[in-house]
Amino acid sequence: MAEVQLHGGPLDGMSVDADETDADPWIAIITDHGTYPGGRALYAPDDTGTWRHVRDLRPEEL
Repeated sequence: MAEVQLHGGPLDGMSVDADETDADPWIAIITDHGTYPGGRALYAPDDTGTWRHVRDLRPEEL
């Protein structure tokens, strides 16, 4: 596990623990600040390793 900073989206600037060694790394964090209150904000690393907002998920999507 490593601490990563999130970029873009509703959780911009937040630091979280993530497993960067996972073959398909991503995190989905519950938030009321996204498009769907009570849903999740999905983040994944880009080609440079920066964790960027991918999209918001409805509560029932995950």
